[in-house]
Amino acid sequence: MILTVSIVLYNNKIEDIKKLLSDFFSSTLNLYVYIVDNSIKNNRDSFINYKNLEYIFTEGNLGYGKAHNIGIKKAINLKSKYHVVVNPDIRLGEGIIDQLICFMSENKDVGLCAPKVLYPSGKLQFLCKLIPSPKELIIRRFIPVKKIVEKSDKKYELRSFGYNRNIEIPYVSGCFMFFQTKTLKEVDGFDERFFLYFEDLDLTRRVEEIAKVVFYSKAFVYHAYNKESYRKSKVFLYHLVSSIKYFNKWGWFFDKKREQINQKTLLQIEIEK
Repeated sequence: MILTVSIVLYNNKIEDIKKLLSDFFSSTLNLYVYIVDNSIKNNRDSFINYKNLEYIFTEGNLGYGKAHNIGIKKAINLKSKYHVVVNPDIRLGEGIIDQLICFMSENKDVGLCAPKVLYPSGKLQFLCKLIPSPKELIIRRFIPVKKIVEKSDKKYELRSFGYNRNIEIPYVSGCFMFFQTKTLKEVDGFDERFFLYFEDLDLTRRVEEIAKVVFYSKAFVYHAYNKESYRKSKVFLYHLVSSIKYFNKWGWFFDKKREQINQKTLLQIEIEK
């Protein structure tokens, strides 16, 4: 099997999932999809007619990373070459799967790749990021001064390189992560202590210790990004708890690796200007 895909659901619109599945299955590649459903309702009947798809109803909300790990473990057992972790609100850009497979096959030292991410309108989302310290997160969340936030975001979201060329990045958004399956096996997938948020950053950092993590500028996906943690108090609580777990694991204000990786990234951008 060349490609496997895991999609985690939580009370999503089934028609949106079917659009994403249509994007994947329109490819001529040999691929297999795992839908892991954390929803309240069992939606098995909605996917019963799909070939090369396994539907798994978890009977409870396991969280994002733990649910994806079910699909990841199955992908490893199936011995796929590449595995995609993808949000249900993603739509694929034309030819993206072929482009990423071609890029990864030509760059075997790349363990994780991220495409350009666009809003449905076509506007760019700035999802290539440095590894955050508590300072960046506090500014983004609690400092209501536009100039301060914009100055912080310009550096944190690596806006200066224009997202128009390939670079190594230290943080890949969990909305679309394209892996070599063997890399996922080596790092043992997501850390299941993170229920929601920061699991993608944690996984990116562990991949970066054994392989390259690259932003690939020529391929793109569309993402209906809605920043739920800014609008729902329960989701904000998940964000807060995960941030505490993350900094407890990697270091709060003293994270030597964070400083080294971020400086390497910024220097790479400066040299390539």
